[in-house]
Amino acid sequence: MTERWALAPAEDGGAELAPLGPDGLPAGPVLREPDLAESVRSRPDVTRWVWRATAEVYPRLREAGVRVERCYDMEAAETLLLGHEGRLGEPRSAAAALARLRRGPVPPDPPQRSAEPGSQSSLFEPRPVHVPLEQLIEVYGDQQRRHDAAEHPGRMRLLTAAESAGMLVATEMNASGMPWSADVHRDVLHELLGERYTGGGEPRRLAELTDEVSAAFGRRVRPDLPADVIKAFAQAGIKIKSTRRWEIETIDHPAVKPLVEYKKLYRIWVAHGWSWLQDWVRDGRFRPEYLPGGTVTGRWVTNGGGALQIPKVIRRAAVADPGWRLVVADADQMEPRVLAAISRDPGLMEVAGRETDLYQSVSDRAFSGDRAQAKLAVLGAVYGQTSGDGLKNLALLRRRFPKAVAYVDDAARAGEEGRLVRTWLGRTCPPAARSDSSGEEAGIPESEQVGVVPGEGGEPGDTQDWVPGYASSNSRARGRFARNFVVQGSAADWTLLVLAALRRTCRDMAAELVFFQHDEVMVHCPAAEADTVVEAIREAAELAGRLTFGETPVRFPFTTAVVECYADAK
Repeated sequence: MTERWALAPAEDGGAELAPLGPDGLPAGPVLREPDLAESVRSRPDVTRWVWRATAEVYPRLREAGVRVERCYDMEAAETLLLGHEGRLGEPRSAAAALARLRRGPVPPDPPQRSAEPGSQSSLFEPRPVHVPLEQLIEVYGDQQRRHDAAEHPGRMRLLTAAESAGMLVATEMNASGMPWSADVHRDVLHELLGERYTGGGEPRRLAELTDEVSAAFGRRVRPDLPADVIKAFAQAGIKIKSTRRWEIETIDHPAVKPLVEYKKLYRIWVAHGWSWLQDWVRDGRFRPEYLPGGTVTGRWVTNGGGALQIPKVIRRAAVADPGWRLVVADADQMEPRVLAAISRDPGLMEVAGRETDLYQSVSDRAFSGDRAQAKLAVLGAVYGQTSGDGLKNLALLRRRFPKAVAYVDDAARAGEEGRLVRTWLGRTCPPAARSDSSGEEAGIPESEQVGVVPGEGGEPGDTQDWVPGYASSNSRARGRFARNFVVQGSAADWTLLVLAALRRTCRDMAAELVFFQHDEVMVHCPAAEADTVVEAIREAAELAGRLTFGETPVRFPFTTAVVECYADAK
């Protein structure tokens, strides 16, 4: 049995393929077969398929009813390897990798298209430059040598395997979709927003709140225009810098209450209203496009649909099929557990290995039983909240768990100095870019700037708010991001292995993975399989912990709920 085969789809629907040896070189001639799906289906003994990009091949195989157990995604690997080499942001396509290998001009990556509602076509348009199989194998061999040269080759290979597995999971989730009741969704919208007016204007409840806000100011004000709201407050003798919820809720003014409610409902109307329902739900399924590794830390994003920001009230529309259940699992206190595993702090590992609540155990050791204070201290160490009370809490934490605090301190220092910072498996934080004060220009994507928190009903398209007191220095910004990166990125690597293990367990069941974000996974299954799925999630978490971090006493438990409606899980 040959473990690995390289495969490239042909434009006529066929395929080029060849067996690979342990060294990554061809172990036989390149074959040309007329049917892509049949070329894979007829080789059930292949344990890993090597191809350019999962998004190019696997949707076509899935449509033909072919399941692939394991793959090696060259473009996902190229992204990880470029990051490890301090070159994140360079073109990642197979054509670019080949050009770099041959020291030729490197073509730019094709632009990523915006998702088309209801479409499951390729993620890239126009199609990338075709690279013949022989040249793909050449790139693959070079990537194997670069894995060998990594700081920890075994970990880096595991990371690439995990990222490739995530690509398979995402493709299957894109195909299956999340169970969704359009009727329930419409009922929720009517309950929250009232009737829709003809002409596409605001629904009744938003119009009523607009009238209340205007009446409170004594003039016509549009709550959806921040500049108009700021001007209205200024005329009332109240100076505000923004209309963020955390800022306006501190104001004593009759416009605040209807304004806060308006912002919350406006967000639902714009992000998950009737237009969203029409665009993204069909055949009883919500169908976004998941993009694994869409952020620097390895967290997933979606290309349209906003699947990772579904308000709880809208989750009422995520309803299992008749006779089926949703198994929703949340990783418990993931950040401190991951910190314990990567820092190898004996005290924190012992606490993270107990059956009891982790934050309570930390509080008993260092904070006189004050759980809330312990939680703030641990998260402050991870996120870099080290001023005021945060500094005092950090000092207490450092005395009890010195190796854990030193680990994130060292990461922050490396980030400030512009050095590369890696997750446990080798995913790499990009080096500093420019010397401006913004986090984005410090080499930090806006979606991952530390010192921000999820927006709470802000302006349309507004997803995050700056936390007051965020460091303005470029190096400080990157240092805080690096401190968080080593924990959040290592957690993202671990969750990929959880998904891979869970997918493998569910392969002979009717159960299907239908949702994943950061520390939460959802499986849709017949009611009779629910208990088996719950146990599979527990076993997947344990296995992923051993594979990612080695043998440690740290536990990675999930809180699971078996429900018919997603909103009932929390």
